[in-house]
Amino acid sequence: MDSPALPVLSLADPAGAFAEAIGRSFRQFGFALVRDHGLDRDLVARAWALTKAFFALPDAEKRRYHVPGIAGARGYTPFGTEIAKGATRHDLKEFWHVGRDLPAGHPLESVMPANIWPLSPEGFEQTLGALFSEMDRVGGLLLSRIALHLKLAEDWFRPATKDGNSILRLLHYPPVEDDAQGAIRAEAHEDINLITLLLGAEESGLQLLDRNGAWIDVAPPEGTLVVNIGDMLQRLTNHVLPSTTHRVRNPSGPAAGRSRYAMPFFLHLRSDFLIRTLPQCIGSGNPDRYPEPITADAYLQQRLREIGLAKP
Repeated sequence: MDSPALPVLSLADPAGAFAEAIGRSFRQFGFALVRDHGLDRDLVARAWALTKAFFALPDAEKRRYHVPGIAGARGYTPFGTEIAKGATRHDLKEFWHVGRDLPAGHPLESVMPANIWPLSPEGFEQTLGALFSEMDRVGGLLLSRIALHLKLAEDWFRPATKDGNSILRLLHYPPVEDDAQGAIRAEAHEDINLITLLLGAEESGLQLLDRNGAWIDVAPPEGTLVVNIGDMLQRLTNHVLPSTTHRVRNPSGPAAGRSRYAMPFFLHLRSDFLIRTLPQCIGSGNPDRYPEPITADAYLQQRLREIGLAKP
């Protein structure tokens, strides 16, 4: 059976119409493609240039910004560190994390370390800090539409995500070597967070697993955001909105000799937010799968241990 293609939705549509459209796409795919999101094109272009410049630095220079003991929360994580839950081979990628800056004395600073910034390339901190803020803004707008779809108040997610532990990840998948030994750029996995906003999926490789068990290529038009549900939203909605397995497969032919770059923004809840199943997502045909609530940080730490970024 052929799988339908993901529709491209416009965030410029009326709030109610967009809410229903993204809800339909999420329920069918766990993913949505979103245009007219308002991200500044020049800012995004500068971020791409700086991302490529940073990963082109010598390995020893990049490793100066790797901080053991913080589970990759900030700064650089070297190639071959992260492994998907249940996988046997590490992913073929390296990445950089930008997080939220908190004022001194903030009650969440113990679980959200300060950002680390490289000495070069020039403008990295200013540009990537600005992009974090922009992705955070757009993510909040998307959450307001998701809230409407769930019959919640439009601003329901605002206090739940205020000062949330969100992450902007700069990803580099180097050219695939002949001795990859069965490893792929990103093994099949689900995201941990609430929703993910992804730039850079125009380069082929991203695939999602549909409800028929088939892999679908995710190939958005240029500049379109790929938005997908994370496990935290799946848990909050008792699987009404499902978190979907996805991967980044290895290319073949000349493409195998090229790097691939991507910039996902993992939008997280506040670390102290208690994830408790929404009452309207519980029913006789869908009993509560999670009767015991859990804080967002406890859930995050549990998952980070599973993917090899935090120690057991």
